[in-house]
Amino acid sequence: MSKELYERELLLGSEHVDCFRKLRTSTLFELLQIASIRHTEELGMGRDKTLDKGLLWVITRQHVIIDRWPEYDEKICVRSWPGNTMHVLFPRYYEILSESGDILICGSALWNLIDTKTRTVAFPDEYGVVIEGAENGRELPYITKLAPLELTKSAAFRVPYSYVDINGHMNNTRYFDLVEDNIPAASEGLQLKEIRTEYSAEARMGEELLLEWGEDAGRYYVLGSCGHPCFKMSLQY
Repeated sequence: MSKELYERELLLGSEHVDCFRKLRTSTLFELLQIASIRHTEELGMGRDKTLDKGLLWVITRQHVIIDRWPEYDEKICVRSWPGNTMHVLFPRYYEILSESGDILICGSALWNLIDTKTRTVAFPDEYGVVIEGAENGRELPYITKLAPLELTKSAAFRVPYSYVDINGHMNNTRYFDLVEDNIPAASEGLQLKEIRTEYSAEARMGEELLLEWGEDAGRYYVLGSCGHPCFKMSLQY
């Protein structure tokens, strides 16, 4: 296996799927997040270059297209590779394949580094953080504009201890659990076809998060805010 490409085979168990026996949305993004971090470590940019120097990896954008959702007891392969760094932004790309090699899901994300204390963007060159791109022509675009919809419904949520990760804020994967707990499409068993997210600020433990959303023709537009916008999400069913 090329060092430029991360691969992980996984047999989906009950802990990975929802009540419809499909890969849970939040778990999908957990798998992508794990692939990103593990590959970054394999490329020599582990905690000694980042966390131990007061730097945190954070995601700013995500884009995923689903051809078919993996199911319970199915063996899948998670792939990830880095894009070409753009000043302070680190693109990363993903594929999830079936056991027969069909691409079930493709995705992309933009990562950057922030200073643990100031919570502001850190410049990777100042810390020797370098990741060489390995683009291969199969990259899903990550710069996609989220078209807003009228926000017709809302719900309040207070960030609990169990949702806070090593970075000291609500983990991005938990936003998908929160959204799917509130919009009806998920509990009705409708299958997501495309997901786009933008993250602009943190939600810290104990903060109240206002969730607002609207729907049109199977697409949900969701806004989460803590007195200021924290994230935007577009979900196409």
